[in-house]
Amino acid sequence: MPWERTIVYEMHVKGFTQLHPLVPEADRGTFSGLAHSEIPGYLRSLGITSAELLPIHAFVDDSYLVDKGLRNYWGYNSMAFFAPEPRYLKTPFANEFKEMVNQFHAHGIEVILDVVYNHTAEGNELGPTLSFKGIDNASYYRLLPDQKRYYINDTGTGNTVNLSHPRVLQLAADSLRYWATEMRVDGFRFDLATILAREPYGFDEGGGFLDACRQDPVLSSVKLIAEPWDIGPGGYQVGQFPPGWAEWNDKFRDTVRAFWKGDDGTLADLAKRVSGSGDLFNKRGRRPWASVNFVTAHDGFNLNDLVSYNEKHNEANGEDNRDGHSNNHSWNCGAEGPTDDPEIMGLRERQKRNLLATMVLSHGTPMLLAGDEFGHTQKGNNNAYAQDNETTWLDWMGITANGRNLREFARKLIATRKAFPILYRSRFLVGSHNEELDVKDVTWLSPSGEEMTDEQWQDGNAKCFGMLLDGRAQETGIKRRGSDATMLLVYNAHHDIVNFTLPGVADGLSWLGLIDTNRPDARMAEFEFGHAYEVTGRSLLVFGLANDNVATRRLRQGLGALLDIADTPLSR
Repeated sequence: MPWERTIVYEMHVKGFTQLHPLVPEADRGTFSGLAHSEIPGYLRSLGITSAELLPIHAFVDDSYLVDKGLRNYWGYNSMAFFAPEPRYLKTPFANEFKEMVNQFHAHGIEVILDVVYNHTAEGNELGPTLSFKGIDNASYYRLLPDQKRYYINDTGTGNTVNLSHPRVLQLAADSLRYWATEMRVDGFRFDLATILAREPYGFDEGGGFLDACRQDPVLSSVKLIAEPWDIGPGGYQVGQFPPGWAEWNDKFRDTVRAFWKGDDGTLADLAKRVSGSGDLFNKRGRRPWASVNFVTAHDGFNLNDLVSYNEKHNEANGEDNRDGHSNNHSWNCGAEGPTDDPEIMGLRERQKRNLLATMVLSHGTPMLLAGDEFGHTQKGNNNAYAQDNETTWLDWMGITANGRNLREFARKLIATRKAFPILYRSRFLVGSHNEELDVKDVTWLSPSGEEMTDEQWQDGNAKCFGMLLDGRAQETGIKRRGSDATMLLVYNAHHDIVNFTLPGVADGLSWLGLIDTNRPDARMAEFEFGHAYEVTGRSLLVFGLANDNVATRRLRQGLGALLDIADTPLSR
């Protein structure tokens, strides 16, 4: 799948199938469970292209969790880089994993593995000796230069794997090649990837590991995704990985959350994020897809809890609620946790739609967290790494009517993105001007329908703007493409209604309303230029230019046709 068309879905092997009614009970929680056609079929019906699995390398439970009667659920505690985790195997054979991959591929879904080469389960000097410590401790781990009994802890887990050593680097590279060639996976997401690029002197985009991936004929041809931070010196490196890599973009996450929460002074930053974060990635020939845009992930609040809780509620982790992030940019919309207040419930559903729509329709690579599409809740736990129970298992039988409606809306968003290439173009939006047509690739509009002024950009109270993507400005060589739609996206994080004047683009034409997060089921309607559209408080709108070329046929017919392509029935 080309990067530009990739839509990632982060999921957990056990959590996805443990309560799934269409998966036989004996198969639930295993690779065999994921291999049932209902699972990749479900992803295809949503429009997902790539399933990103939380760690499946063999790992062990931390002793301090075992003492508390808990388990390491996420799996970021790897010990064997060539072996699948036994608890995910129904059979004694690793071929079970390959059969799962084959099933996903048969449905057109890529498989990406979340891999952990930055540390191991052996911990610090007080931890167990399970493997590498006993083989060659000083080679496999980074040790304090003047006190070699102690470990450098750039990971926060006790030790740091020494990828500067040629044999350790070879181990990691051989492991990656094994999973790519023998197990046929399509890519990797690297946990705490800054460590992989850190040499003894610091982060180096030309370091040994990154160079090994870049020159390797196998690894250079699969998807490579970095989590570009750790807790070591110079650990935050978003935008600094070399061409060919994609990166998790936490600035997108935090800005989008803060904007829809209603924080002042976030409008200008949101414009950067929805247009591909060019301030971070537009260099050295990189493309907008390098920014993996996400609002939620396994670590932190999920979507439902992001709009339902102001504070984390991690008491079940046994750490007196001290663990997990406290700065979540979350907002409970008026009540902490579950409520039967219809006004609060309605606002929460709209906020979910706003967050999903912003993520899916922004330039870059969207990543959806499993369960967010139907409102799964972890009851306010934003660090559920040790919750191998109903807290994290997706409750397929408990999906509500609101959950089903949200899922259909997510499906519509993904179909919209796929229908209009202007939403995933391979060049950054920079306001470039087409002299012949007198149009820009992107124009930022105020609610008056006029181009934003410097004063408006600097207004900390401004919370509504439009992004006009003019398909007429796209060029290939000398002739412009006639198939790109012209689209207008309007973002309103004000609490109140804003009258947004729909701009004039070309004589004799009008706008078609495609999406309104306040009215998710509304039929497509036509609006004249200059129409003052009442944009509901905290809502997002999408319009397309109505004319008689190929783009218009996509607008009028493409959405329905695209939705029918993935006709696998959605399970409960």
